[in-house]
Amino acid sequence: MFPFAGRSLPRIGYGMGQLARRATSTAGWTEAVALLRRAFELGVRHFDTAQFYGDGLANRLLRAALGDVRDEVVLATKAGAKPVPGAIPLTAAQQPHELREAIEANLATLDTDRLDVVYLRRMDYRPGLLAEGDQIVPLQDQLSELAMLRDEGKILGIGLSHITVEQFHTASPIGITCVQNIYHLLDRAFEPLLTACRDEGIAWVPYFPLGGGGYADLPKVTEAPAVTAVAEELGATPTQIGLAWQLAHAPNTMLIPGTGSTGHLMENTAAGDIALDEDTLARLENGTVH
Repeated sequence: MFPFAGRSLPRIGYGMGQLARRATSTAGWTEAVALLRRAFELGVRHFDTAQFYGDGLANRLLRAALGDVRDEVVLATKAGAKPVPGAIPLTAAQQPHELREAIEANLATLDTDRLDVVYLRRMDYRPGLLAEGDQIVPLQDQLSELAMLRDEGKILGIGLSHITVEQFHTASPIGITCVQNIYHLLDRAFEPLLTACRDEGIAWVPYFPLGGGGYADLPKVTEAPAVTAVAEELGATPTQIGLAWQLAHAPNTMLIPGTGSTGHLMENTAAGDIALDEDTLARLENGTVH
């Protein structure tokens, strides 16, 4: 458990990005709603979404699956991008008024009166979109808008995504709930940022926690020899070992693995029960195979 958005939550949550890409048919919708309900039954209380996941589809799925237990879950969403028609799925939406528009859209599609967390998704470096022209917006202007929305009660916590450690320190005085950057066993470039979050008791919510997937084309943690070796020794899966390492490495880590499979959902949530001793952690971090 770790404090997140004013609650003590299980450290394994659920990310909606993958599910929104799969639930585009009637059968897919029904299966997705059932999967989200199963996640709730398994104890998941933290759901990470975005209005731009399927142009509102992810949020509508959450509303259908969890609307009757809204007060029992934490919904974290994002602002800073928006969908566009055509070959390019997203474009930057970094202006303060666009952040407000995104939050209003999230409130509508989730059918809720408040968002527990809203991440400001910056676009200052790759991978992903780069802000250009009038989309290059001072961080302070964005934070001021989010603080106003927090004062209005529309959002409860402000998160930061795809940021630098310098930006974190700039934003800290306003009150930050969580930080979400790419981070996994095979790429720990943001270790200083993780450390800064840990020192301030702020939740660290890595995306692509197992590498691979998406636009980033990252190395896959589940294919690392040390990970597969430890998985075999402990009778676990490589996925579980990759997630268990994240949890053991830093006590402020909150995970949001996504899946469209009930089996994988159960595999992910069970990763929280795996204990890795110091020797095993060192082997994983050093890439050592016995």
